[in-house]
Parts: sequence; structure tokens; C-alpha cells
Amino acid sequence: MYKISELAKSVGLSRTAILYYEKQQLLCAKRLSNGYRVYSDKDVQRVRLIQKLLAGGLTIKECKACLDAKINSQLLRDRLATLQSEIQQKQQAHDLLLAILGDTPQQGWHEELSAIAPDAHLSWLINQGFSEKEALRLKWLSKDMNEHDVYMADFMTVFSGLSRWAPGSDEDTLKALSFVPSELTTILDIGCGKGYATELLIKHTQAQVIAVDNEQPALNTLSQRIKHQGFTHRLQTQCISMTELKFATESIDLIWSEGSAYIMGVENALKQWKPFIAQHGALVFSDLVWKVDTPSRDALEYWSKAYPDMQNVETRLAQISKAGYKLTTHFEQSNQAWENYYAPLQSRVSALKKDLPNSAALRDIDEEVNLCTQYANEFGYHLFILKI
Repeated sequence: MYKISELAKSVGLSRTAILYYEKQQLLCAKRLSNGYRVYSDKDVQRVRLIQKLLAGGLTIKECKACLDAKINSQLLRDRLATLQSEIQQKQQAHDLLLAILGDTPQQGWHEELSAIAPDAHLSWLINQGFSEKEALRLKWLSKDMNEHDVYMADFMTVFSGLSRWAPGSDEDTLKALSFVPSELTTILDIGCGKGYATELLIKHTQAQVIAVDNEQPALNTLSQRIKHQGFTHRLQTQCISMTELKFATESIDLIWSEGSAYIMGVENALKQWKPFIAQHGALVFSDLVWKVDTPSRDALEYWSKAYPDMQNVETRLAQISKAGYKLTTHFEQSNQAWENYYAPLQSRVSALKKDLPNSAALRDIDEEVNLCTQYANEFGYHLFILKI
């Protein structure tokens, strides 16, 4: 016979646990004349069986049911399904911690978070010590906090040798410009890159142009070109994030943004930029949109990760109306605009493969080029010309 302390020691439990089992009617001690509890070898074995059942994921109540009657197969199957769900959740938690620590790739986690909670994702990255500029780049490009610096160094190696940093053409820019009011005093070009649209805005209007980008080398390239053309007095550059613009209310006649509004989200851009636009002013922006209702699986899978907020034209028009803008017109960007960007980019990637054989950035850019070459009929940039 065993006293309660002896039973507890034998099975590796506390005295409190044994008492709890009794309270739940899993055990039934005999009482001596002095009131002390005593247990038999049969009780020891019953406790060990209980321990095994608990280790299998059963609850105390389920253990009692299995001990007192024939095993209920459906009960066990239900418990197994619950355990499998819990294992999956814990595996996801395990994978997340490994990713954050840099022991496994982070790409999938960042892609999922950008799709379901883009603003919270950006705020969290900033809280981890990244500047807003680098947080945006991490969110859209590297998708890896531990390899971000290496990724961006390779990324800029590719793009520093290119003229255009997004699809575009002089013809499309001038076509869009023809739909805005001719009397312009101030134009704000947001996300201008190396400024090929900026240059046309200066040449084909009499307005003062403010060019904004977060890449100072790109702004330097633009400034040098404008200086050689004698228009320095008409250009002002600001190296800041498009989310940190500080202009007086209704101080800008025309806001221009080719291929950059997606960075802060089109709906956010429409909302945040509107107060800057003067009465009877205009906004011109381009965005990547679906051209077909049923994209191919490869295209859909790629853009659901690379640009989860990608929409069709009808959805963007509805968002424009909801934001309080009036539509002047809209049109699909030309094939030439697509070629102006992707043909040089493809050549640049091919030229760098020998020098950057293991570059994640080069691999990702190469994947985009191949997809955008193969499925160009399914998606493309679209220009929207709006007025207040």
C-alpha cells in the first residue's frame, strides 16, 4: 500500500495533482482508521495510464470516459483533429520565430503580412529600427530584415545603370499632360526617379516643378540634365518620402505620379495628396492594373505576393470617385512604355548574372522581367487624369 506522498513520488507528480485526480473521480483512495489515504499497485498503474492518455492530448474528462467505459473512437478522432490543428499553429509559430531570427527565409511571412495588414506591417518594421524609406523597401523588395542591406546593394547595382525606373514614355506623359489645365503655376512630381516625366513637365509648361524622391543620386542626375538645358530656375528637388510631404493646403496646381503611388497604397495616396491640390487643380497618376478578368495562374500567384493590392481599372475608378475626385479621362499605357523599361532591364540583368551569381535581388528582378515579358497582355500600367 502507498501513502499519498509515496504514490506521488512513484509517478512523478505532486500531492496536489493526486488530490485533483481524486476530486475528478479518476482515483479512489482507501481510508485507514486514522483517516489517512492509501493506494494500491493498481492505483499506481491507473495513474500511469492516465499520464499516457493526457500525453496523448486528452482532457481529464476524456481520460475518465476512456477509463470507465469502452473507448469512444469518434471522441479520439475529434481530439486527434484538434491536436493536428494545434500542431499546425505551433509549427507556424515555430517557423515565424525562425524567420525573424534569420534562421529561415522571411519572404513568405512578409508577403502575407503585407497582404492582410499593410499599414501595421510598415509600422512594425519602423519599430524594429528601420527608417521609413528602408521599411518600405523591405516591405516591397527585400522582404528579409537580416539580408536587407545586401539585397538593396545588389538592387541598386542593377538600377543605377538604367535610365528609367518604371515603365513610361514621352508620348504617354505628354498625352496625359494634354488633359490637364494649361495654366499651371506649381507642379509636384512625386516619386520622380531620374525624372524623365519631370523634364517633360518643365519643357511643356511654364510652371515651377518640385521633384520628390527618396533617392538623392536619382535627383542629382535629374538636376544635372536640367542644368544643361538651362531650366535650373524652374526646378526644385526634395529628397524625402512621399508619405512625409509638407505643403500648404491647396498650394499645388498639378500633382504628378507615374508608377509610384502603389508604394504608399493608391487609396492612401488619393486621400493624403488631395488637400495639397488647388481648386480646379489636377492629379495624374499611373498604376499597375489587371487587363483581364481571369489572369493566368503564374501571373496571379506572382502579383498576389509582389503587389497584393493590384486591381482592375473599374475598381480604381470606384476608389477615385469615393475619394472625391472627378475623372477627366484614363487610358492604357502604350506598349512602347513597357518596352522602354523592360528591354533595358532585361539586358542589365543578363549582363550582371556573371558578377552576381548568388544575388537574391537579381533573381527576383529576373523573375519579374520574365513574367512581365510572357504575360504582358494580362496586366500593365494605366494612366488616370483626375480633377478636383
